[in-house]
Amino acid sequence: MAVTIDQGPMDGPDQITPEQSPKRSIGEKFQAFGRAFTTKEGLIGSYDYGFLFKPNLPFMKKSTRRAPFFGLQDRMPVVLALLLGFQHALAMLAGVITPPIIIGASANFATNQTQYLVSTSLIVCGILSAVQITRFQIYKTPYYIGTGLISVVGTSFAIIPIATKGLSQMYANGMCPTSANGTKLPCPEGYGAILGTASLCALLEIGLSFMKPTLLKKLFPPIVTGPTVTLIGIHLIESGFAGWAGGSGNCMGRPKTGNYQLCPSNAAPHALLWGSAEFIGLGFLVFLTIILLERFGAPIMKSLSVVGGLLIGCIVAAACGYFDRSSIDKAPVASFIWVHTFPLSVYGPLILPLLAVYLILMMEAIGDITATCDVSRLQVDGKLFDSRIQGGVLADGLNGMLAGLCTITPMSTFAQNNGVIALTRCANRKAGYAACFFLIVMGVFSKFAAALTAIPASVLGGMTTFLFASVAVSGIRIISTVPFTRRTRFVLTASMSVGLGAILVPNWFDYVFTYTGDNKAKAGFFDAIALVMETGFAVTAFLAVILNLILPDEEASEETESLAGDIADREREYAENGLTVGGEGYGEKTVTGANTRASASTEGAELKA
Repeated sequence: MAVTIDQGPMDGPDQITPEQSPKRSIGEKFQAFGRAFTTKEGLIGSYDYGFLFKPNLPFMKKSTRRAPFFGLQDRMPVVLALLLGFQHALAMLAGVITPPIIIGASANFATNQTQYLVSTSLIVCGILSAVQITRFQIYKTPYYIGTGLISVVGTSFAIIPIATKGLSQMYANGMCPTSANGTKLPCPEGYGAILGTASLCALLEIGLSFMKPTLLKKLFPPIVTGPTVTLIGIHLIESGFAGWAGGSGNCMGRPKTGNYQLCPSNAAPHALLWGSAEFIGLGFLVFLTIILLERFGAPIMKSLSVVGGLLIGCIVAAACGYFDRSSIDKAPVASFIWVHTFPLSVYGPLILPLLAVYLILMMEAIGDITATCDVSRLQVDGKLFDSRIQGGVLADGLNGMLAGLCTITPMSTFAQNNGVIALTRCANRKAGYAACFFLIVMGVFSKFAAALTAIPASVLGGMTTFLFASVAVSGIRIISTVPFTRRTRFVLTASMSVGLGAILVPNWFDYVFTYTGDNKAKAGFFDAIALVMETGFAVTAFLAVILNLILPDEEASEETESLAGDIADREREYAENGLTVGGEGYGEKTVTGANTRASASTEGAELKA
């Protein structure tokens, strides 16, 4: 069993077969395959499996022995590849199923349609992840498709705010049907419009993938992507919290009459008023379990803490009678892509917001691929790294288009699997292919998807609130890489002010355009502007790009503002330059040889800004 132990970055010619191995005949390949499944070394090897399952309890002695590192091309046992692949698949599970459940609810789909979306999301994620992992060269060109790493893809969270707002707009303008009493009916046409528009807008990311990564980073630096990703997470937390309290549907307003006085409906088992203590407790149980697994869990459980929390919540909810198994019983045994179809179309008002989504997905892909190279101990610069970035971004754009044609919303690379690589010390593609296999199997057996869609909203809300908050924290981490100067502070302040306002007051732009005529093109143009202005992260993205391009760079001598309040360093700097600081760094500041005084309260404010 070939493994790599604590060496530096390793990256050579990109190939699927192990490096420096002679070309093998078909017979030799069959022999190697047979040895892998018929010998102890090929099946289980000498890996310390106990390392993955040993919990981190206070009274247990921590092992100082580190597990071996499996590089990109290293041989690894079949059982270990399947085990770590299953771990990757479970780490992705919560993120993969959440968008179709939320978007299906926004489109008021029937239970069987939502089950189909969850199944299809799992299948498509497995197939398109294999595209990223495989990496192949475009014929007679220097360009690639895929990264050749464990760069798995999942349904993007960034599409959720756009889809939910777009569907609300479609119900308002009559594109989606409503009953005589105002109840919103299922809207497959609206969902098809989202798919068609998303597939069209994917051409932007496909085109940008042929640009140099350095140029892309210059046009869309962290000062642009950071606040945008942060506001995506902040916006999503609202839907997670609403689910935590019982659901984000018609029961949320606590109506006095009708079928939704209780959540999720009056006829549901163990139905309660929205915001009831029982719902809050179920969600809190999930949230608390995630924290406990992170603190005391074994390495394999730390990367699965979100799924573990969901599982504990489901067990308690089932024991207390919150589950309705009728939908599981009615679900078919198997499902696949195109069992249900939706009429594809292009909805003009969605184009601008979706273009912003694909710009964000592209920059997220660059960051995630860089992180994957880092934890996989591969080069993070040079021609090979640039080709991985180019191939990854191109595959990301193609995946977005193919996902729409496969009846699911756009895909993006998943960052959480980098944590699995770091914890398990396995960057081998065999584990990635195993993850793809398990995702496809989960999706094909639609009873599994039916069980996922039957999870009570409060259990799902406790999990999704944590997931969506992690998206916001990812944005904050991106912002933290930006040096805080006056220019960057201004860009952040100006772009986030409107974006945060649009999230807190989502209907602030509803009454700007009052056109009610028959000109559909004009009405669609106004709808597009309103949709952008009421989608916080979209308006922030556009403002940040514009401000970053038009505001001049600061002088090289411009001092980067400190967020740490390092007064001692300031005092040493003043002393070296013949300056004195009164009091304890907050008094009056006197410049030697000049009659200039500055209030230290101003300096203190700048240090805290």
